[in-house]
Amino acid sequence: MITSSPLSIQLPEETANRIRQLIQECKLVPGDRLPSERDLCARFSVSRPVVREALSRLNSEGLVLIKRGVGVYVSERDPRGAFRIEDFAIEEKISITQVMELISTVEVAATRLAATRRSSEDLKQMRKCLLGMEYAIASDRLGDEEDYEFHQAIVLATQNPYFESLSQHLEHTARRMIRALRSNTKTRHKNQIDAVQAEHQAIFNAINKGDPVAAEEAARKHLDNAEKRLTKYRRT
Repeated sequence: MITSSPLSIQLPEETANRIRQLIQECKLVPGDRLPSERDLCARFSVSRPVVREALSRLNSEGLVLIKRGVGVYVSERDPRGAFRIEDFAIEEKISITQVMELISTVEVAATRLAATRRSSEDLKQMRKCLLGMEYAIASDRLGDEEDYEFHQAIVLATQNPYFESLSQHLEHTARRMIRALRSNTKTRHKNQIDAVQAEHQAIFNAINKGDPVAAEEAARKHLDNAEKRLTKYRRT
């Protein structure tokens, strides 16, 4: 069975707890902007992926609001009313299936819209993420951050703030699943790495051409294959 080290699991939660404490003690109040990722890394002596994971957890709880390209702010909403997916083990078949149904529905619809609404800047960001994934693969890294950012770029290309808001609520869960998938593929199914990259390239090509039907089909194929890879993950 594939397992993550206790340290890698605990650090994001410990970092999230320390930020929660700052909010609870009113050292950070609603509307306040959190320090930059770099400052948080230095303050808590952790890496940037750990900080991003911690922030995504707080975002999913409704405690902070992530504004792309602007910063992270303490939420002014009541966190009890925020949509949230409780943490679950990747090995839980029913939870995985249910979450994949939700993510697939959002991703496929977003990809179709992105094909007709994307701007030149959106395409530039997607292309940058694709190159980032290729570089990560060549450097024997997971490329999970670049993978997640690629899908986020598609969501932003819908030009629909409600897609972006829902995507933020799903961020923590989506990051976990992408990390698990890429880790499993890299460790046990290296022959599929190029296939995964080709799926991303097919999505980009369709969006770049402005073909919503092809974009939708490419996204659905990628997510169907992702669920199959998750099934293999659980078996191993």
